[in-house]
Amino acid sequence: MPTTATAPSDAGTHGAHGAHDEHAGHGAAAMQAPREPIPEPTAADLAAAFPTLAPHAMEHAPGFNSLVLFDHLEAWDNAHGSGQSWVAKGWFGGDIDRLWLRSEGQRSGGRLGGWSLDALYGHAISPWWDVVGGVRHDGGDAAGLTRAAIGVQGLAPYKFEFAATAYLGGPRRAELAVEAEYSLLLSNRLILQPSLAASLAADSDPRRGVGSGLGHVEAGLRLRYEITRRFAPYVGFVHERRFGRTAGLHRDAGESPRDSRWVAGVRFWF
Repeated sequence: MPTTATAPSDAGTHGAHGAHDEHAGHGAAAMQAPREPIPEPTAADLAAAFPTLAPHAMEHAPGFNSLVLFDHLEAWDNAHGSGQSWVAKGWFGGDIDRLWLRSEGQRSGGRLGGWSLDALYGHAISPWWDVVGGVRHDGGDAAGLTRAAIGVQGLAPYKFEFAATAYLGGPRRAELAVEAEYSLLLSNRLILQPSLAASLAADSDPRRGVGSGLGHVEAGLRLRYEITRRFAPYVGFVHERRFGRTAGLHRDAGESPRDSRWVAGVRFWF
């Protein structure tokens, strides 16, 4: 009986080891078998992978582009009366050199007040910044005023749109205008836009109600809904304040040196 019991066990053990050894042998043979080398690419293969492109075979963006943006086209009605205003800019040209047009102004009491138009040549000095230079013309109640203009504009860190322009000549001799705004996406279509604008003059221009030093600061907060990317109605709040000599000139004219108003308008571009 012991012999009979042991025999099957030994046979199974030897069978298992035999199968294992056979599998290992096949694996070793497979590892030792030479692999067929990858053939060298032929001239026909290279020609098919990298075809020769004919001149101008690829599509390029047009060399001349344009954009016109009415950033603010709005109206208001408050304790000081009703009015309308606009802030618009546009450019025409290529990626490096462009003609920039900028305009802003307002209408109140049924008549057109102060307005301005800048015609500037812009040259890109980096992917995000342009140097601009040209002329500015101011119109409105007083006699027209044309001055030289030079400045920078572009996208500052944290995606602030920034512009600083110096205007030279005329009664004020030199004036610096600084503007900054930011677009905060609350959703894909709802955008909150805070803005800030300030101006400083080297000398007084009483005809236009501008005094020397820091004269004017305007802060705005506008909430727009983009029906399309090109068209967006908005509502907002604007606070405007004048300082120093400028505030005194407005008081002498019977006007308040500060003003707050709710506004409604549209922003569109084409």
